[in-house]
Amino acid sequence: MHEELRAALAGLLDGLPPKQAAQAVDRLIANYRGRTPTDAPVLRDRADVAAYAAYRMPATFEAVRAALTAFAARVPDWSPATHVDIGGGTGAATWATAATWEGHHSTVLDWVQPALDLGAELAAKTLPDTTWKRQTIGEGLTVPAGTDLVTVSYVLGELRPEDRHAVVAAAAAAAKTVVLIEPGTPDGYLRIREARTQLTEAGLRIVAPCPHSDTCPIVPGEDWCHFSARVSRSSLHRQVKGGSLPYEDEKFSYVAATTLDATPAAARIVRKPQLRKGQVLLDLCTTDEGLQRTTVTKRHGTHYREARDASWGDDWS
Repeated sequence: MHEELRAALAGLLDGLPPKQAAQAVDRLIANYRGRTPTDAPVLRDRADVAAYAAYRMPATFEAVRAALTAFAARVPDWSPATHVDIGGGTGAATWATAATWEGHHSTVLDWVQPALDLGAELAAKTLPDTTWKRQTIGEGLTVPAGTDLVTVSYVLGELRPEDRHAVVAAAAAAAKTVVLIEPGTPDGYLRIREARTQLTEAGLRIVAPCPHSDTCPIVPGEDWCHFSARVSRSSLHRQVKGGSLPYEDEKFSYVAATTLDATPAAARIVRKPQLRKGQVLLDLCTTDEGLQRTTVTKRHGTHYREARDASWGDDWS
């Protein structure tokens, strides 16, 4: 699905001056990082939408796919039949959902018609079973009862607090599974933490990344929970923002909650494993002991080999 998305994005900025595209990206990135909550759409026109899609869709796709993959590992025999992508814009989360499961219908809700139009154009050949619907994202939003999966990615930071609450409430009231993704910043984590509480109070169970549904053990202001997904830079990235490396690492925070019969992992690796001579240091969030660091050495045999191969964000037991 990554290559299909890359192919769909190719040539998207044809006819748009690079300087105009770069300026649009700079403004849009400031918004998506959550510094300017608003009651109006962040994307304004076709130029904004094209610049956003070219620069942000691959990173959003990889972050959402990582979050969905972590959830899917806890429910290996389940797949959604219906998916609603709230504030989905050009559809990156819908592409990620299609990369995780097959055979479902997706509905993308967004308040920007040019974003929906471009999303439908990009997905026409690859994701035909998708409905693109204009919808205000905030108070008054409804989700069809019994929806299997709702995704909300890189949206909460654009909204006023009352609209954030309304979006999460609508998802929690109607969906069997809700997956929320925000930038991996302290502010993004706090929004996820707030929404996490709202989801558990609505009766959903947390399945990922947390190994429990209790209060997050992180002290706000001292640290934040986030993960990383590697994104290959395309020629579109270089056209819009430059950069010498062939990749970038997208930091993101997320939560996956469900009414399904699912058991979270015993622990989650919450920092990049540190390799030492003959040992691996793992920072874990655990079911019963909160945050802790464990040292896995050669004496642990198979566990040591598993630790050397482990990645930030993986389950651990």
